Amino acid sequence: MADTRAVLGAGTGPHVFVADLERPVLDEDDRHHFARVLRVRAGDAITVADGRGSWRPCRFGDPLEVTGAIEVVAAASPPLTVAFALVKGERPELIVQKLTELGIDRIVPFVAGRSVVRPDAGRVERQVQRWRRVAREAAMQSRRAWLPSVSDPVPFATVAEDPSAVRADRGGAPPDVAHTTVIVGPEGGWTDTERELVPTTLALGPQVLRAETAAIAAATLLGALRAGLVQPTER
Repeated sequence: MADTRAVLGAGTGPHVFVADLERPVLDEDDRHHFARVLRVRAGDAITVADGRGSWRPCRFGDPLEVTGAIEVVAAASPPLTVAFALVKGERPELIVQKLTELGIDRIVPFVAGRSVVRPDAGRVERQVQRWRRVAREAAMQSRRAWLPSVSDPVPFATVAEDPSAVRADRGGAPPDVAHTTVIVGPEGGWTDTERELVPTTLALGPQVLRAETAAIAAATLLGALRAGLVQPTER
């Protein structure tokens, strides 16, 4: 198998995740989406990936026609994490979608001291499965070879244990990739205890941002720094 850092599939055709690259098979939902929504026709070029960095080109049909060797995309380094305080409604889905599109490797929802939303034991498993489906769909749209991990909701103390973690807060230091985990708090702000647990802060701009905007801004800045699209500010 070849090792490549090229754009996955040169950006052509729809992209999907399958269980086995040696014998790729679309599940029924993906096949329906390709045929009915994207209007992919038999013989059209697509790419399939395993979510762990490997992919190959195929042609759409029943069954799929393999047209090329398995390629391997190296994992981006360093891996990036954005942890976000749970917010209301469908905004967690928006956060997961955009963080996936922006290349974040690990997405961690957490419960902050001033979080309005608390995990419901009867619903949390369904919510997490929904977030993971959203991440998979966003990874297909953005042509990722690697699926991000989306964790179950955790307490703030758990994300605070990460030695690379910084807290997003006004007046913090400019972003850099020496701190690869950014923790974005609730709209009610941080408690004194949370400030003490993670004293190092990172600034996302001079404005006061909504929680979901802050998470997306953190992902954008870290991703651009890691890709070398922008240079870190000297401190």
